[in-house]
Amino acid sequence: MTGTRTIRVVIFFVALLIVTPGGICRDSAGMTPDMHHDTVSLPVYGIRVELPRVVMRGITKEIRLQITDGEIMRALEGKRVRIRLNDSLSYFPEVTHGMLAISYSFPCSETLVISSGPFHSQHHLNPIPLWLSILPPLVAIMIALLLREVFTALVIGLFIGATTIAYYQGRTIAGAMFAGFLSSIDTYIPESVLDASHLSIILFSMMIGATVNLISDNGGMRGVVNLLSRFASSPRSGQLVTWLLGVAIFFDDYANTLVVGNTMRPVTDRLKISREKLSYIVDSTAAPVASVAFVTTWIGAELSYIHDGITTLALDETPYDVFIRSLQYSFYPLLTLAFIVILLIMRRDYGPMLHAERMARKQITSPGFIPIDVDEGKAGRDGPERGRWFNAVIPVVVIVGGTITGLAHTGLMETGWDPGLSFSKNLSLVIGHSDSYRSLLWSSFAGLITALLLTVSQRIMNLERCVESLLNGFRTMLTAVLILVLAWSIALMTKYMNTADFISGIMIDFHLAPALLPALTFILSALVAFSTGSSWGTMAILYPLILPSSWLIARESGLGYDSSMAIFHNVVSCVLAGSVLGDHCSPISDTTILSSLASSCRHIEHVRTQLPYALTVGSVAVFFGSLPAAFGVPTLLLIPVNMVILFLIIRFFGKKTEIGVPWDFR
Repeated sequence: MTGTRTIRVVIFFVALLIVTPGGICRDSAGMTPDMHHDTVSLPVYGIRVELPRVVMRGITKEIRLQITDGEIMRALEGKRVRIRLNDSLSYFPEVTHGMLAISYSFPCSETLVISSGPFHSQHHLNPIPLWLSILPPLVAIMIALLLREVFTALVIGLFIGATTIAYYQGRTIAGAMFAGFLSSIDTYIPESVLDASHLSIILFSMMIGATVNLISDNGGMRGVVNLLSRFASSPRSGQLVTWLLGVAIFFDDYANTLVVGNTMRPVTDRLKISREKLSYIVDSTAAPVASVAFVTTWIGAELSYIHDGITTLALDETPYDVFIRSLQYSFYPLLTLAFIVILLIMRRDYGPMLHAERMARKQITSPGFIPIDVDEGKAGRDGPERGRWFNAVIPVVVIVGGTITGLAHTGLMETGWDPGLSFSKNLSLVIGHSDSYRSLLWSSFAGLITALLLTVSQRIMNLERCVESLLNGFRTMLTAVLILVLAWSIALMTKYMNTADFISGIMIDFHLAPALLPALTFILSALVAFSTGSSWGTMAILYPLILPSSWLIARESGLGYDSSMAIFHNVVSCVLAGSVLGDHCSPISDTTILSSLASSCRHIEHVRTQLPYALTVGSVAVFFGSLPAAFGVPTLLLIPVNMVILFLIIRFFGKKTEIGVPWDFR
């Protein structure tokens, strides 16, 4: 029955492409970008026109003319060429490395005529309506939530996007579906995998998985479980230890997710804590901590976006100072961390999480539970009967310490150390300009080698069995890698189709009161991150759009410099906080997927149980934090008030997780 519904959904969206109107064609610019009299024309031959891969209606993209003839290229290099579009628009681009580039906004279905002297080329183009760009992520998210199966959802979302693009390139609906299927396999998936950062994440994840599998087999994980059992003796203390580990590994969200999830899973299983709750704590202490800490892999990107914004506006501010001042408005990350503590202290839950926790307490397999292939209860079967905790702790310390060392090394190579700055500012700049992917690769490989040497040197397992254990660890990561690849493919699709432009454009076009900008920015960032599955991508897209807009709107409304800067700081924080919220809610987010993986929780169950909690904290943060702060209410007052509101929500809407256990603070 669900399969039939899925087919109907696909047919509906495909049929929607057929009836979408072509739109009314208007002159996209009606102007001459530059006027140059000393120009030349292109010859008839030796020119290749490169149109954008995906043409969206109303979106400005580059049309490139590549000079393929070497002699012509040398003759025209450095000269300006007069190019006319549709005999109405004149451009005068300069030839650079044999390439000419002109920007053009595609208004409607048209025959685009490109001419320059004797050169003449025409192309029939049918731009995709911008609102259709929301379909791939929206379909993927809807089907994932409906069927509770993420593979099918991602594949269908990717297929919908590829079919849409193919249809507007002039194919019939049947031809578009066939071309969409082929391009999904031969274009979008390979292109997403071949991204250097994505390959680094895959390799890092697989090495972490192999290391975790080996330290499970050599008895190290059993030793850690025995050691932590002294501090984690109940479900509440077990969740608190997990939370503390999540906060402690603050420097990178990927490392945080994989290390904490894999380390604490045996402990939480023994304490009858559901996999859904474990993955929620892991996910909700990864990005929130990394996004607001001073020394993290996030700080470089954040400072870069802020720097671009204040440079565009010619503000006499420094990026670091703007970032520090914006932290007081980071309600969602801070409240998320506090919300977990309130939940575990009160021993209450609500929504799907309550059901999962009660099932775990009764030792009933919850919907999100994934059986582990490696029998952790038999870890170290060739070694001592009691596992040695240091066989697990030392490799993890190597990974954590190696990551920090790698971040410092790559950052120092990039920026150096400025004696004129304070230690904290120098440290923040060094870590912010570091190469996190190289650092993670180095540290994870060092951790793997360390675990291997410890196991072999103590004769717990021979080399052959160690290699077999490592290969089994690689295999455990294949499911997650496949989901990551499909999620990245959807994100690539949204990039080509300018999904973020559609969402942000809707809100930016409204003339809003300055005090409403932070709250609406938070909502916009959450929507974009939810649709694209990437908090970093959301920041990269929205910071250049929102920061100049918020400042100009504040100044045009008559606000003074200090008041405008307060709105500006609030908006800076809301882009970041909203991105983290959308990332938490999105089933196609890589960190959400990694949290499910590290906790061995079924991905859609993790999303389903985490969603009510994330939306609760997000709603409180925006309506009782960002909004009143924009009207001038002190943040030092708002943060405790927000915590009290969360406490009351849990008190009156939550129910006791352990039946028969009285509510107290002991």
